[in-house]
Amino acid sequence: MSSNQFSLLKTRRFLPFFMTQFLGAFNDNVFKQSLIILLTFKAVSISSLPVDIRAPLCQAIFILPFFLLSATAGQLADSWDKATLIRFIKGFEVGIMTLACAGFYLSNLVLLISALLLMGIHSTIFGPIKYAILPQTLEKEELVGGNALVETGTSLAILAGSILGGFLIALPGAGIHAISLTIVAVALLGLGVSFFIPRTGQAAPDLKVNWNPVSETWNNIRFIAGNRTVFLSVLGISWFWFYGVTLQSNIPALTKDVLGGDEFAVILLLATMSVGIGVGSLLCEKLSGKKVELGLVPFGAIGLTGFGVDIYFATLHHPAVTVLATTVREFLAMPGNMRVLLDFAGLGVFSGFYIVPLYALVQARSEPSHRARVIAGNNILNALFMVVASLLTVVLLNVLHLSLPELLALTAILSAIVTFYIFTLVPEFLMRFLIWMFMSLFYRVEHKNVELIPEEGACVLVCNHVSFFDALILATAIRRPPRFVMDHNIFRNPVLNFIFRTARAIPIAPHKVDPVLLEKAYDDIAAALEAGEMVCIFPEGRITDNGELYPFKNGIQRIIDRTPVPVIPMALQGLWGSFSSRKGGAAFTRFPRRFRSRVAVSVGMPVEPLQATPETLEKNVRELRGDWK
Repeated sequence: MSSNQFSLLKTRRFLPFFMTQFLGAFNDNVFKQSLIILLTFKAVSISSLPVDIRAPLCQAIFILPFFLLSATAGQLADSWDKATLIRFIKGFEVGIMTLACAGFYLSNLVLLISALLLMGIHSTIFGPIKYAILPQTLEKEELVGGNALVETGTSLAILAGSILGGFLIALPGAGIHAISLTIVAVALLGLGVSFFIPRTGQAAPDLKVNWNPVSETWNNIRFIAGNRTVFLSVLGISWFWFYGVTLQSNIPALTKDVLGGDEFAVILLLATMSVGIGVGSLLCEKLSGKKVELGLVPFGAIGLTGFGVDIYFATLHHPAVTVLATTVREFLAMPGNMRVLLDFAGLGVFSGFYIVPLYALVQARSEPSHRARVIAGNNILNALFMVVASLLTVVLLNVLHLSLPELLALTAILSAIVTFYIFTLVPEFLMRFLIWMFMSLFYRVEHKNVELIPEEGACVLVCNHVSFFDALILATAIRRPPRFVMDHNIFRNPVLNFIFRTARAIPIAPHKVDPVLLEKAYDDIAAALEAGEMVCIFPEGRITDNGELYPFKNGIQRIIDRTPVPVIPMALQGLWGSFSSRKGGAAFTRFPRRFRSRVAVSVGMPVEPLQATPETLEKNVRELRGDWK
């Protein structure tokens, strides 16, 4: 297992794939940008089409295969070895770029548009592989880091490819030669690197490919809709692309007509946002503790809305543009432009927080045999949202006559509404956000041997009970969400009840207080274990008021006797004396002495059901805790 996300770049199971997809995205954008520049500035010699529809036409041609072929591409990715399929795709890319060279040299629009369409097909087939291969080659704790690197690489490849494509095609007298040599060389390099990608095997070897794109597209969407969390996550990803297309397609006009910048200012804003996406993506692993932390998604959504709206306020009183700034210094010296630049940086960083966990969630919670088809369905919806975004932009700007800052502000506000609606449908996002924010503020949680907790299968976790926040701290440390069994009074706490309900915690009460609730709790525990879930209990039955462990009660014995499963001892360390503990009196009666307190979750070896007596488990937990209370 890699110690951090950058260590993956030293492994054969990741680096060749990362370089292959990076080179593919880079080459895509070198070719697309050079073609758009050529069509824009050499209009007469290439085509008689109006200049203002050429760039949108190129985008539409490139996106078209995502509608028609994504469903088929998903089936191919599930039924073929992904490494083998990648090599075929990269060989196809070499042929496409050779065709593009002929189009450039002959100034033949038909050949160039054909190459663009074929590159769309190339990207459509590669898309499902790009994200479906990661769960096959990475450990679960590496999934967030791997996605972060892929998102960072893709953002930088798009930026670098767009800049290089525009620069090379503009070279006087040598542009065609430079572009042709570059796109073929990069395609050949990508093909060569792809042979180092290890074989993955077939996820669904018995799958019979349905070549009808309409029926298979419907099958994909219907299958995704069967998993509510995955489907709504896909909608969240698609909305991100809606927002992204609206923003990026209007950056040139915003820069020229509102901010008073030239082409270099456009590149500056694009570069700032792309670097921000990379930074935000790479920070995800650090902030999430190498697990799929859904709490980052609402955090990212807040940033996307806030910085998008601030662009409007930053330009609200911007002076009318009379002369374009010709240097970066002049551009940034204009009122409000530095603030807009910071807004673009913020949009980039929070885009990373938003998109990386969503992609990791879709990968982690999709069935392995259908994962590529789920990604294909995601690509179809992404393309649909991008087309709708483009059409809506035309209507808002040309029919309703919104200004560009108003358009961006409206999109940012819509983003808040859409994402909030998704979070109400899947409360887990908001629940994880509240936990993540709260725990990040008050505690630094150290993880000791948490890999001993199984990734699947029924088991019971037992832990000492030190504070009212024990369950929240354990939830941040354990990648697999457990069902907590907790005192009914804590469960009903008005501040924390939403979190506990959303996490499907099981309230329990002593027999003398509520015998009906007690029996229901044991029934719920048994049902959860029989369904293969993980249950966490605090066998002391109370929060300690002296810092020491109380004897474990017989409830754990009753649970194991009814449903024999392995028991995993855990210990919380460092919480005694915190403001949520009972040291010195009732909890929450003292102001916290410090924020970001260091605590630890220590996990021991699993105990088989026959040996899992209250006395044995209490001894194990006591040893795990040691002297650090």
